[in-house]
Amino acid sequence: MSEQRVLVVDDEEALADMVGAYLTRAGFEVALAHTGPAGLEQARSWEPDVIVLDLGLPGLDGVEVCRQVRTFSSAYVVMLTARDDEVDKIVGLSVGADDYVTKPFSPRELVARVQAMLRRPREADPVAHVRRFGGLRVDVTGHEVSIDDTPVELTPTEFDLLLVLSESPHRAFTRAQLTEAVWGGTWHGDGHLVDVHIANLRKKLGDDPERGRYVSTVRGVGYRMGRG
Repeated sequence: MSEQRVLVVDDEEALADMVGAYLTRAGFEVALAHTGPAGLEQARSWEPDVIVLDLGLPGLDGVEVCRQVRTFSSAYVVMLTARDDEVDKIVGLSVGADDYVTKPFSPRELVARVQAMLRRPREADPVAHVRRFGGLRVDVTGHEVSIDDTPVELTPTEFDLLLVLSESPHRAFTRAQLTEAVWGGTWHGDGHLVDVHIANLRKKLGDDPERGRYVSTVRGVGYRMGRG
């Protein structure tokens, strides 16, 4: 099995070197970049599986790098934020980041996050290869989503959330259950992570947050697949 690739983009070179060393010891192939433009070019040419992306970068900030990466790559993106600021987290997630880590952080924790992301099931499951909900078609094997035969481009995490919800239609999932299913049981974040990704997913599906055709809010519980 070939090594999976992780690109670390951070202008703090000592920190990037340390994170890279931990990832290398964990068995990943690692590349480093220290500016936004360099990180963007490396993401395009090297095709990493995961990008660890600092929010504050020279040249292009992490938000713009992530926005542009999402036009050509389905790599998982872990955003590094310099402070425990909800706005930073939400902005990063809204442009396609899959997860976030707040500085200062433990390199071991970051490696564990990367490993958990790459352990997410990426193959067909035994429930159904293609799931249909009205005009919505979810191709589990091909990792493709369409509405009325029009392709819908989702980030890896948006797709994973849709897989979990669509596997058990009409079941109400709590935010904690969705977090465990998609990010793993060791992740201890807040409900914003799920809420922002669900909001992004609904927007791409053309869904109404108040009465969704595909993803409904179950007040006091969380979310489910199917009309509210």
